[in-house]
Amino acid sequence: MKKFSSFIDLVRQRQSVRSYHTEIPVPRDTIERCLEAARLAPSACNAQPWKFVVVDDPDLKNALAEATQDRLIPLNHFTKQAPVHIVVVREKANLTSGIGQVLKDKEYPLIDIGIAVEHLCLQAVEEGLGTCILGWFKEKKVKKLLGIPPGKRVELIITIGYPATDQIREKKRKPLEDISSFNQYS
Repeated sequence: MKKFSSFIDLVRQRQSVRSYHTEIPVPRDTIERCLEAARLAPSACNAQPWKFVVVDDPDLKNALAEATQDRLIPLNHFTKQAPVHIVVVREKANLTSGIGQVLKDKEYPLIDIGIAVEHLCLQAVEEGLGTCILGWFKEKKVKKLLGIPPGKRVELIITIGYPATDQIREKKRKPLEDISSFNQYS
């Protein structure tokens, strides 16, 4: 496990990893700590509208990886390298969160899932792992492979494993003054 001097240090280390050590498996207890971090994430009205399906069986993981790739658009061709995939399924929100969604016209489950997934990914960094959050995949194929019921949505797939390199890329982000203001929108 890595130790960071501050939370911002941990955040600076978090990046999308697209190259993994294929020969180093990720222990289940390590994955369970990442899942525990996600489980502890806050959610609207404590709805916890998520289910995490961990795929670590090599054959099933490779079939899932194929569902993240596209012949026309060269995305996600690294996914077979990752020893573990975590599929994030949206579950039904509880009654109060559901009412809030309707009254406020906000997709609270999607917000909640985003928070939980980032908790998982930050714990992965603490564990010395790398992750990549994927939104591009063939949902019907994923659901069929994993036996996910027809009424459920697969929102994201997270690849997870030990990064092939320790290099942290420079983050190209907008300046703080371009993304924030105080007391009024400007």
